[in-house]
Amino acid sequence: MPFLISPVLTAGTLAGRPQPVLPADGGLVLRPWRAGDAPAVYEVFQDPVMHQWHARSADSVAEAGDWIREWRQAWEGEREAHWAVADADRGVLLGRVALRELRLEDGTAEVAYWTVPAGRGRGVAARAATRLTRWALGEIGFHRLELLHAVRNEASCRVATRTGFALEGTKRSAILQPDGWHDMHLHARVGPGTLPPS
Repeated sequence: MPFLISPVLTAGTLAGRPQPVLPADGGLVLRPWRAGDAPAVYEVFQDPVMHQWHARSADSVAEAGDWIREWRQAWEGEREAHWAVADADRGVLLGRVALRELRLEDGTAEVAYWTVPAGRGRGVAARAATRLTRWALGEIGFHRLELLHAVRNEASCRVATRTGFALEGTKRSAILQPDGWHDMHLHARVGPGTLPPS
């Protein structure tokens, strides 16, 4: 049975090119993950704030290294796209930004991010998410990006708002965290030129 619409993005849109390095405002750079980032990732996942909003923790530097290998393989398989967010001058890791739940044929993905404790309150997540969004919608041609966060995570809600992700609603009891089920805010941005014909 033939499809009546063409895919928004085709296979190879990401994997057919090297993962780019994306300079961001305020002296940040989004770069592919390196094996040498594993100790810093392990350290971040010892932070109680990370445990509050994430379902995973890292038991060792080796486990964090396995995650980094998975993140790099996810680009090649066009399942996800993960970047380290670093200080452009010193190379110090400040966070992560990612596109998850990639559906190239629909042109959709979910934006996710975290920051190291020293990077919080400095606009790191907002600047990184803004740069990633500009690349995904403007340069690659994604149609819709979603951003989900726990309703009680007010800092993440501020990041979503500052990066132009409109609040669309609440997904009730949507994510299980260590302290129980959380309602999630659903924010989204839609790319330019996406209105249906009149």
